[in-house]
Amino acid sequence: MVKQERAARTREGLVRAAAAQFDRDGYAGASLAKISRAAGISLGAVTFHFRSKAELAEAVEEEGRAEVTGALRRMADSSTTPLQQLADLTLELARLIEQEDTVRALLRLERERAATDHWTEIWLPTADELLRRAYDSGDLRASAHPEAMTTLVVHLVAGSEIALRRHRTAGAPSHESAVDLLAGVWQLVLTGISASEAARL
Repeated sequence: MVKQERAARTREGLVRAAAAQFDRDGYAGASLAKISRAAGISLGAVTFHFRSKAELAEAVEEEGRAEVTGALRRMADSSTTPLQQLADLTLELARLIEQEDTVRALLRLERERAATDHWTEIWLPTADELLRRAYDSGDLRASAHPEAMTTLVVHLVAGSEIALRRHRTAGAPSHESAVDLLAGVWQLVLTGISASEAARL
């Protein structure tokens, strides 16, 4: 039992170290040797758990998807309006992008490895349902059709990642978190799409 627990901790440490490496250097720039050094684990131990870099990348992607799925579960019982739930969902996604190496690595690996499954398939159905409910209940202006709003939501979330990576690449400290920046954008959006004058985050 102790041996199994130690193996599980080693594997988890490898996945975390790999996520940081893939996020920073991309799939091509990362190597099992670099990841083993970052994790403080021998290369032999790495290959014991993962036979290839591709297999390790798949484990990182799986962990990133699990983070997103967990966030959806935590938000499922919200009693706020559909429009507020939608905004909260995107803010939570922005928080994950900002704080979770596995989620950022998932996004980068999906682009660089031409993945057939995309992280939007995890959360976009929920966003679509919230938009439909918001529209049907009159929370959205008649011109704010759910189909167009879906495109907006995808761009808002993608923009959070772009803004975060730009700040990190520039090396300049950001005075606002990705969540704060997106909350500000949402406040502007809500004044244009909401049927309620009192709509606030």
